[in-house]
Amino acid sequence: MKKIHIILLVFVAGSIALLISLLNTGSTYETIADAKAMPGKFVHVAVRLDKTKPVEFDAKKDPNYLSFYAVGVENPDQEMKVIYRNGEIPNLMISERLVLKGKYDNDKFECKDVQTKCPSKYKEEMKPTEKSIDQSAIINPAATTSEETKY
Repeated sequence: MKKIHIILLVFVAGSIALLISLLNTGSTYETIADAKAMPGKFVHVAVRLDKTKPVEFDAKKDPNYLSFYAVGVENPDQEMKVIYRNGEIPNLMISERLVLKGKYDNDKFECKDVQTKCPSKYKEEMKPTEKSIDQSAIINPAATTSEETKY
């Protein structure tokens, strides 16, 4: 084989290996049931905050401890307790959805990172303006004099 063929073969094999490794590292969102079925494994779970249960955060007692309950996005019957040890989460109460990154162990989800998905301020439909036009403010071009049109 020629030297160029060997180099191209190594390059193609390396490209295929890189592509396969990138495809395997892609993360998908798991459900609460999936996270419970894989205890100790690091997963990304898409959930909603359960606003019917209290959010526990006491900055005086422990400023890094936060716990709350989350329910499944597609299946609100699935529920789990979430422990987050990095302080308060901004926009937690107004978020539509949460992506929790961590491990489920001992009947709780130990969360390392949280991504909040807040509602869009552009979600509402644009409403047509309801202002009435003042008819006296409309300029009639036929009624203007030549002096007014010079400027």
